[in-house]
Amino acid sequence: MKQQHYDILIVGAGLSGIGTACHLAKTFPNKRLAILERRARIGGTWDLFRYPGIRSDSDMLSFGYKFRPWNATRVLADGPSIRQYIQDTAAEYNVHDKVHHGLRILSADWSTELRRWNLSAVHGASGERCIYSCNYLICCTGYYNHDQGFRPEFPGEDDFNGIKLHPQCWPEDLDYQDKKVLVIGSGATAVTLVPSMAKAARHVTMLQRSPSYIYSLPQDDKATSLLARILPGNSAYILSRKRNILLYRGLYLACRRWPRLMRRFLLSHMYRHAGPTIDKRHLTPAYMPWDERLCAVPNADFFKVLRSGDASIETGHIDRFIENGVRLKSGKELEADIIITATGLNLQMLGGMTLSIDGAPCPLSKRMTYKGVLLEGLPNMAWIFGYTNVSWTLKVDIAARYLCRLLKYMSRYQQEVVIPQDLEGNILEEEGILDSLASGYIKRGSHHTPRQGSRYPWRVLMHYGRDKKMLLQDSIDDNRLQFFSFRKDVKNNNKSERAAGATS
Repeated sequence: MKQQHYDILIVGAGLSGIGTACHLAKTFPNKRLAILERRARIGGTWDLFRYPGIRSDSDMLSFGYKFRPWNATRVLADGPSIRQYIQDTAAEYNVHDKVHHGLRILSADWSTELRRWNLSAVHGASGERCIYSCNYLICCTGYYNHDQGFRPEFPGEDDFNGIKLHPQCWPEDLDYQDKKVLVIGSGATAVTLVPSMAKAARHVTMLQRSPSYIYSLPQDDKATSLLARILPGNSAYILSRKRNILLYRGLYLACRRWPRLMRRFLLSHMYRHAGPTIDKRHLTPAYMPWDERLCAVPNADFFKVLRSGDASIETGHIDRFIENGVRLKSGKELEADIIITATGLNLQMLGGMTLSIDGAPCPLSKRMTYKGVLLEGLPNMAWIFGYTNVSWTLKVDIAARYLCRLLKYMSRYQQEVVIPQDLEGNILEEEGILDSLASGYIKRGSHHTPRQGSRYPWRVLMHYGRDKKMLLQDSIDDNRLQFFSFRKDVKNNNKSERAAGATS
């Protein structure tokens, strides 16, 4: 059985894992670093999803890494471009050769005696069992099950004579030319699929139980392109990135503070793009903006195919599948050659691996997060989880920089172990860290996520401005982190000495 030891192990070679690895490799060039990845290629989500039109749902200036500007003009980039961007970043920062591919991590156990994590993995292609160990473990595995999406069972499915599939398992050879396509769902995946498939399909119908908020963004960022011709170096990128962060953060905060006003604004935006012929009940959500994520579309492409007649929306509940499509509870029948169940994700933490300390299980759902990065009571472990209300990568960047600060602090004071501990008697609440969103996959999987604490820093704020200060400016040693050194030749530094370097 193969066994390897590293100073730092990162689980996941997607957007989060590669971004974190770049920060660490640059800050600690002499540390032994490895990235364990389930897939055969770098890219994570952007390597997994291959359905037509797959793209970002955040603007690329803020979705790209701060340390490596996204220089293309597309506001919402397509999946292959994002995958290439991640791979090119890994190569440029020399972390691509640190990736160990094809590994499914089964478990991670902390050994108090050895002061390290021991990870059990299996190589997917060969079935070989592998053991990895590390001084510090960082999980960058996202939040959903990569093996299968959420797929509800419908009555009469076996009666349907056509093709059924979930976007997460898209076949490369699917031929939908001149076919009738039914897309079940109304989220970001559905509003991406509809205009993309309408180009070749005979007709595409989106069947939704209830409408979502959909807003249009320009396909190309002409303002930034103009600034780039005028300003030197990366000045245009820096200014435009700040503009976009403020704009989208402001949109979210406005939706939370003035939900009725923002509802009227977004409904007006959708009605205007859809035109007078589309039934407005198909575009009128029952919930307030940002109770679920908003769906972004480039150049109003979703609304354009509705106006052209190449696609249509139906709102209702499925009674059963029939031979040539589905029958709704209203009695209406929708014909289809292909049915795509864009019904969402299955929430999964840590890529499905289990955690334990000296063999005793440590379920994530019984822990609070510390500053949204570390985990209560878990030694030398970080959990990189991005934003759900603005670009995911904004949180990844500041979380990775915080980890660099923390590890530099530990190295300076020769501390081997750090454990976040709640010594103030925080109340462990039933609320999960994602419960502010009402999306179906979050409701279904909330019991898997870490809990919220009753107050700072045990609550996940999803607030870029506050998080930036908390992670990049506040002291490292704030009395909630317990540090341990086990070396006999090292005397523990007193509190005042450590405090002097706490902001380093």
